[in-house]
Amino acid sequence: MPFEIVRDDITRMKVDAIVNAANRSLLGGGGVDGAIHRAAGPELRAECETLGGCETGQAKLTKGYRLPARYVIHTVGPIWRGGNAGERELLSSCYRSALELARKHHLESVAFPLISAGAYGYPKEEAMEVAVDAICQFLLHHEMTVYLVVFGRQEFFTGRKLFQDVKEYISDNYVDSHVNRPSENARQMAWLEDEQQALALEKRIFAESAPRPEPEMGAAPAAKPASSGKSIPGGLMARLKWKELIRRTDEGFSRALLRLIDEKGMKDAECYRKANVDRRLFAKIRSDPEYRPSKPTVFAFIMALELSLPEAEELLEKAGFAISHSSKMDLVIEYCIRERFYDVMQINEVLYELDLPLLGNCGQAA
Repeated sequence: MPFEIVRDDITRMKVDAIVNAANRSLLGGGGVDGAIHRAAGPELRAECETLGGCETGQAKLTKGYRLPARYVIHTVGPIWRGGNAGERELLSSCYRSALELARKHHLESVAFPLISAGAYGYPKEEAMEVAVDAICQFLLHHEMTVYLVVFGRQEFFTGRKLFQDVKEYISDNYVDSHVNRPSENARQMAWLEDEQQALALEKRIFAESAPRPEPEMGAAPAAKPASSGKSIPGGLMARLKWKELIRRTDEGFSRALLRLIDEKGMKDAECYRKANVDRRLFAKIRSDPEYRPSKPTVFAFIMALELSLPEAEELLEKAGFAISHSSKMDLVIEYCIRERFYDVMQINEVLYELDLPLLGNCGQAA
């Protein structure tokens, strides 16, 4: 793992391989198939002519030629015939076959389109469900970064009960009247654009919202420390505050996470895969007692460990965060914890539909 749903043009994805939703001839067609052939150039068709076509549910590999991707994995999805002609199994086979072919060639990153959901008529929400299930089953046992690329804004999940329940919970609990709208928008966008900026912003909000002790009745105001005339650089101040937080607690986030994994009787690999976190990131967390995670990464481990709300709040505190009712993402997570719904991939579907950051590190530093 990890697995990420993105809105992009698959022909621009810089990955080891992109998957082409091809027809049985493999010689190009409309939709994604035609776009990939046009972007790759005539060399792709020339190689495809040597492959002898491809059966529905199977996959074949070619070079990427003029594409940013090194390879193209061609797979043939089923035509929708009402759902009783084995379409689901054939569609699942497309994803499994493509992923196994990628593993066989030692590829580390693969980008899929939503197979069969265009001209072949497969209902989009059901096609998405099959894609997510097949990819997640594969990633529970193999290390690979997988993207599901959706072109444009399409609402796949709004009919699902979890999505509707989460939206109702947000509506009931979101502290909209007390939120500075421009600041909140900047806060949400920061996680999408710059995680370091987002981390600094979250820590400042957490520090500002922490309760301060009231002075005793009649006590003189505390004297301000004398200034040396020199200011401490912001980056250094942030590091000093973080180290002070570590010193004030019995353990930092890294040690707390490892302790919880042991207490839950889990293996490391089981935990980081369920959390949608890359093995290399987990190795960093394990080796650095003062590791500073992003909030979505902490949430991902909370879900993987199936923590109760008090346990979740304690782990968040170790990383310098707290659940806030002025954050829609926090409310999504709080709702899922209260309902004991811990499936990271389905939670990510809801977050995706709400334009919120996804759980896990999704192939990026966290």
